[in-house]
Amino acid sequence: MTDAPIDATPAVRLSGAAFGYAGVARVSDLTLDLTPGSAVALIGPNGSGKSTLLRGLLGLADQLSGEAQIFGLTPAAARPLIGSLPQSDARDTALPLTVRQVVAMGLYRTLGLRPLGRAGRAAVTDALERVGLGPYADRHFGELSGGQQQRAILARALVADPQLLLLDEPFNGLDRENRDVLLQLVRDLRDEGRTVLVSTHDLEIAQQSCTHVLLLAAGHAPGEPGHPASFGRLDEALTLEAVQHAFHDATVEIDQHTITTPGHTDAPDDDPGRRAMFEID
Repeated sequence: MTDAPIDATPAVRLSGAAFGYAGVARVSDLTLDLTPGSAVALIGPNGSGKSTLLRGLLGLADQLSGEAQIFGLTPAAARPLIGSLPQSDARDTALPLTVRQVVAMGLYRTLGLRPLGRAGRAAVTDALERVGLGPYADRHFGELSGGQQQRAILARALVADPQLLLLDEPFNGLDRENRDVLLQLVRDLRDEGRTVLVSTHDLEIAQQSCTHVLLLAAGHAPGEPGHPASFGRLDEALTLEAVQHAFHDATVEIDQHTITTPGHTDAPDDDPGRRAMFEID
């Protein structure tokens, strides 16, 4: 952990920050302060830099300009305070690992190759219970459904007691049962004073579990970095104009409680024809 007073500084502070790779920005002009206990829905089209922002906060993408602090520390120094769920986790389900062993991997940064010990075993059990997988602890990881595997990977992110959770499309492909478990967990983490950033295309998730929204717009020309279209509390920052800006489409339609942009397919998120669908109260 760190000696920094977690509750005395913003959980995340960005000021004119840009992140990218090999000197090329993928997202820029980021300025925001998040207090502990915030849950932020990160929404935007493909190419807007959502995953790059999350990787930048982990210190895995280059910070090319501006200021970026997590609890007053650089992203690299703050890594022990952060738990993450990547968009596409490399899972070799053929490995003879139990669910308990997969979750225990989240303690590697703290313990290295030392035995878990009583405290480590208790942390693993608690993380499994939090995601509703306590009864599956000794099952082979590959025997779980896709949604249960996602929950196990989230438990791996939780086991080291992080203060900041970065979740990249954690709800993709989940059935209602697994989805509801994760929605409740995000609410619980927020209520505990932890901070959550969750990248998603589904605004139901934002409405049911988040306090804020950050809309990112892709650059207009190829190679231009993404940039913020709107940031703030959910009921203030999620406007039709901000959605139009983010998705570069002034013809979005509102049908009852749904905002859509043309060209939807059920293709993967990196398909440029993907539509964004949002439910608005």
